[in-house]
Amino acid sequence: MKNILVDDDIDFDYYLSETDAAEKVRPASGYLNEVMHVLAPAQDAPRNPRMPFANCFVEFRPGEVTLWAGENGSGKSMLQGQVMAGLSEKQGVCIASFEMKPPMTLARIVRQVTQHGKPSKEKVREWLDSTQGKLWLYDQQGTTDARRMIAVVKHCAERLNCKHIAIDSLMKCVRGEDDYNGQKAFVDDLTAAARDYNVHIHLVAHMRKSNNERGMPGKMDIKGTGAITDLVDNVIILWRNRQKEKDAEAGKEVNRNDPDTVLICEKQRNGDWEGRTKLYFSRTSMRYSDVPRVV
Repeated sequence: MKNILVDDDIDFDYYLSETDAAEKVRPASGYLNEVMHVLAPAQDAPRNPRMPFANCFVEFRPGEVTLWAGENGSGKSMLQGQVMAGLSEKQGVCIASFEMKPPMTLARIVRQVTQHGKPSKEKVREWLDSTQGKLWLYDQQGTTDARRMIAVVKHCAERLNCKHIAIDSLMKCVRGEDDYNGQKAFVDDLTAAARDYNVHIHLVAHMRKSNNERGMPGKMDIKGTGAITDLVDNVIILWRNRQKEKDAEAGKEVNRNDPDTVLICEKQRNGDWEGRTKLYFSRTSMRYSDVPRVV
């Protein structure tokens, strides 16, 4: 796949330099269309992309940051990949996963898109070809630093016209779980970059370990400083129903309507909805749906 970004593709010296302040100073008269859209949004104005589930009213607005959180194995990265693939059908997307190489990321996504556990080479080629100029991956594993990640965001926004940048994860960009000042500074820089470049940034975070698998987590359970959830615009948490899995593996009867996963919207600063959505997971296709018994 040609849409793989490596460090040699990016002029980090340019993107790490300070932005000229003059570029951010605009006359009030130049905001007419934006102001009118706030006061009287046009009926035919393009809608913001949103979660692909009927009863989940989370929108991905330009200029915002969404935090995707969950315990290890909750499926947050997997669901994020499915959502990014859907967004890439209409807008440019870049995925920066520091825990999985691009071929593995794409293999998982192509299973979700084709809804097939082992899609044919022709199907894989067909889908990959359809992503040209729309889906990019940053090929860097292990750890990075916050300033370099901000540079990648700027490059994707300015040069590749990406509208969504997914970063997996916070802990790979800020070393030290107790570096609260570093976490706050990085997330603050992300929110500024999202606004300045009119993109939506999707940031994965981890949860503190819990001894109660039945209890639903909240934003206070997210690892790191509380400033993280204060700064971002949206907070999405995934809870995996491990008890249902254990019962099924033990041969016990389970209710098909009990969710495999619950998507919890804990915060949506500029939206009207916060709540929970039941999701069902197909182990074959690695795809989530809001309908029981996913194929």
